[in-house]
Amino acid sequence: MKTTIIRTAAILAMGTATAAMANVPIVGGAPMPATNNIVENAVQADNLTTLVAAVQAADLVDVLASEGPFTVFAPVNDAFAALPEGTVDTLLQPENKDMLTKILTSHVVAEDLSAETIIARTKHSTDGFYHFNAVSGDALSAQVKGGNVYIYDESGNAAMVTTANVDQANGVVHVINGVLLPK
Repeated sequence: MKTTIIRTAAILAMGTATAAMANVPIVGGAPMPATNNIVENAVQADNLTTLVAAVQAADLVDVLASEGPFTVFAPVNDAFAALPEGTVDTLLQPENKDMLTKILTSHVVAEDLSAETIIARTKHSTDGFYHFNAVSGDALSAQVKGGNVYIYDESGNAAMVTTANVDQANGVVHVINGVLLPK
């Protein structure tokens, strides 16, 4: 009887843990618990390794692990790979830290912006775009097309949000398929 109760309790606990994990978004094959900060989650994602290396090279780890709140538009590895050959290697060199920091901070907003908030703000705009600024000071715009959210940099280049609303302890991450470049 005692063994049955223990087994039943273990099965119930596993079921509860599985149900809780079902609500945790997966990015790059790794669960992204909302109790972790942006950095703690990003280092777990196989598809964000280039972004993590860039954040480390720019000495932005402490900033993105701080209280926030932040919204991060996180480019996947393929987005960095689509840049002209040698760009990432050049940016990761110590002498290019200022340029790398400018690019990375153009992906960060000092506000917790859910996809629903971004979509609502596009609907209430006169031109169909939600215009806002990144931490870098660069202008960003969001637009909804075909049910997808696109983020535009100052040059008009668009990156589509592929995974939205990855809540973090210090904000939210939206995974994107492009790199936003400041002018």
